[in-house]
Amino acid sequence: MTGPHPSGGYILEELQTGMVAVKDVTITEDRIQAFAEASDDFNPVHMDEAFASKTAYRGRIAHGLLSASFGSAVVGTILPGAGAIYLSQTLAFHKPVRIGDVVKARITVSAVDPETARVTLRTEGYVGDDMIMEGEALVRVPRRRRPARD
Repeated sequence: MTGPHPSGGYILEELQTGMVAVKDVTITEDRIQAFAEASDDFNPVHMDEAFASKTAYRGRIAHGLLSASFGSAVVGTILPGAGAIYLSQTLAFHKPVRIGDVVKARITVSAVDPETARVTLRTEGYVGDDMIMEGEALVRVPRRRRPARD
């Protein structure tokens, strides 16, 4: 398991295929409310138990992108960390997430392209042993600075 880099972020030359980082985040009422306010997504399936109880989910569920944002937290703060810039992200959602669930965001380096300074990451989310979402991210990562020429 890869931990945060002492500098705050790994540079391209330090990254290797197979590096993994995880972050556990508990879904709370406050997180759902804050995400709704930040995203302006007040869908009643997320906000209203009476409404949500009549849906196929039989109760409130967290926003899918709230859970996905925990992967972004790993990318921006652990692996690759500070300086990494998201270029793209695919996502497939498999199971709903509810208040009280602990989402484990797992990021794995699947490819490093030294020519373009781009890194492909496998992004996964779990609640317990259940995969709730998966996808692939492409990020740009800082390179080692080249010495100035005289």
